[in-house]
Amino acid sequence: MPAGRVETGGAVGIDDQLGEQPDDVIGDLRVLRRPRLFIISGPSGVGKDTVLDALRPVFPDAHFAVTATTRKRRPGEIDGYHYIFLDIGMFEARYAEGEFLESAIVYGHRYGVPRGPIRAALARGQDVFVKVDVQGAAAIRSLAPRATGIFLAPESMGTLLQRLRARKTDDPVELMQRFGTASRELASASEFDYVVFNESDRIDRTVAHIEAIVVAEHCRTHQPDVQI
Repeated sequence: MPAGRVETGGAVGIDDQLGEQPDDVIGDLRVLRRPRLFIISGPSGVGKDTVLDALRPVFPDAHFAVTATTRKRRPGEIDGYHYIFLDIGMFEARYAEGEFLESAIVYGHRYGVPRGPIRAALARGQDVFVKVDVQGAAAIRSLAPRATGIFLAPESMGTLLQRLRARKTDDPVELMQRFGTASRELASASEFDYVVFNESDRIDRTVAHIEAIVVAEHCRTHQPDVQI
């Protein structure tokens, strides 16, 4: 027998040794993916709405929850897209029916995240993005502890104050209330799974970081079933 040659005789070939079981395992790995609930939060003025608008084309198959509110519509806001604008009577009626996943009074206005559309989207296998303030994020995490929390942080408090002033929608007293609250809300960042800095004129970077988080969450070997 020539040197270096191994006599196999009737040995089973490599293809036969592999069999179907490993391919079944690979198939199981491919279907590990579960729909996820991503909570986008952060202090007032950090740019949550801008970030959500930029995420929509990146995740066209995801569901973006729309929060209901009793506050007045700001210039450029679209009813049913940025917020669901309700009068106080309609809001309280829906609240009494248990329609909201979480609700809160923020700066004198009611806010609530409708539960039904989120449940339906998760049942369809869609990822869900929910934008809420820090208080609302804590309420949702208590109901859905397997949700993924992403805290948007400003590059500096000076920049945050400039953004609040640039909106020109709050009187000076309310503006300073928001700024003071934002300072305290920064201490809640450690309660979230991830922190992403939303720097001025770097929305592309913010979106890239959130996209990386979504990809990483779907690459986990243990995919949680999110229940709300």
